[in-house]
Amino acid sequence: MARKAAKKAGKPTRKVEQVKYPRIDERAAANFVSLQEIVLAARRNLPQALWDHLSGGSDSETTLCRNRQGLDSLALRQRVLVDVRNIDISTTILGQKIASPVFLAPVGGFVGFVHPEGACNVARAAIARGTTAFISTAAKPSLEAAAAAVKVPLIFQLYVRADRKWVEDILDRAKAAGYRALCVCVDRNYYGRRERDIISRASVREGFGDPSYQMGLNWKDLVWMKERMKLPLIVKGVATAEDARLSVEHGADVVYVSNHGGRQLDHGQGTIEVLPEVVAAVDGRAEVLFDGGVLRGTDVVKALCLGARAVGVGKLLGWGLAAAGEAGLVRMLELLDIEIRTALGLMGVTSLQQLNPSWVRPAQPVRPASQTNAYPWFEEQMGK
Repeated sequence: MARKAAKKAGKPTRKVEQVKYPRIDERAAANFVSLQEIVLAARRNLPQALWDHLSGGSDSETTLCRNRQGLDSLALRQRVLVDVRNIDISTTILGQKIASPVFLAPVGGFVGFVHPEGACNVARAAIARGTTAFISTAAKPSLEAAAAAVKVPLIFQLYVRADRKWVEDILDRAKAAGYRALCVCVDRNYYGRRERDIISRASVREGFGDPSYQMGLNWKDLVWMKERMKLPLIVKGVATAEDARLSVEHGADVVYVSNHGGRQLDHGQGTIEVLPEVVAAVDGRAEVLFDGGVLRGTDVVKALCLGARAVGVGKLLGWGLAAAGEAGLVRMLELLDIEIRTALGLMGVTSLQQLNPSWVRPAQPVRPASQTNAYPWFEEQMGK
């Protein structure tokens, strides 16, 4: 009625764009026995443009492939005749104990494209598995809805979209909603050219607001944000020892090694390659988190060996949600935990505290790196 009245009055009307969500059956989650089945279900449920948006990288996708190649270039060492009947895979992030070393990384717009309760599904799945989730500025339905969906405080991840007054407002909103830490994404000063999105003419964009504010972000801004929010600071997107040191010097409680899943700087290093130099530069003065190309429990173990306290999953988050909604996310995390326990048991390790760089060795990758090369059965089903 309002649109008709506006039309009669000669006023312009704005068409409300309806999101067409993929058809997802949460009941399917009970039948998944492998991460490969989850990825196959996600591939079948997602339209091509959404699959490409989640699974692709920037430009030539070299950084995306290096994330995988770096992980595939490490072998795990095996010890035998150790009593592994009891294996503890718990860890902590900023003093909060989590039952698994895997957390749900900040994934912004995608979760809202796949499910109307996207960020709420992410929050509930993380807490159901005893871990935590990072909720992005761009997450839908809202940062408040995601926080209200669970009784355990989550972590808020900020993109800067406007001036300092806007930042003040959103930080105040996040604190009022009960988030327990602030994660600032620092590797988005330019929006990477994600050519799968560009070629498909997908309606995916950098986000609302003026990108120049993210471009102008500097170290002093991080100090001000931490003082404003009075919560621990996580600096996400660190990929060099130099920036790791600067992060700690400017008050970072956590240095988060990430290259945005290979979706920003093309021809960058794989994150597992830079993890040791970041850990050395931090030198115990802050916690270190990690993500980038993680598709298997063995990938998680490798990052923990090299000094990460916990490991984030982004593409797997998206695939789990697309495969079977919230139940798919829970099952994905459960299967990852099974893979981690299996790997540790076969290595002769009973606690994450036992892991260190001596547990990994350089190795020749056995297959070409790709977005799904850790899933040979899946690739066979897709005819690759």
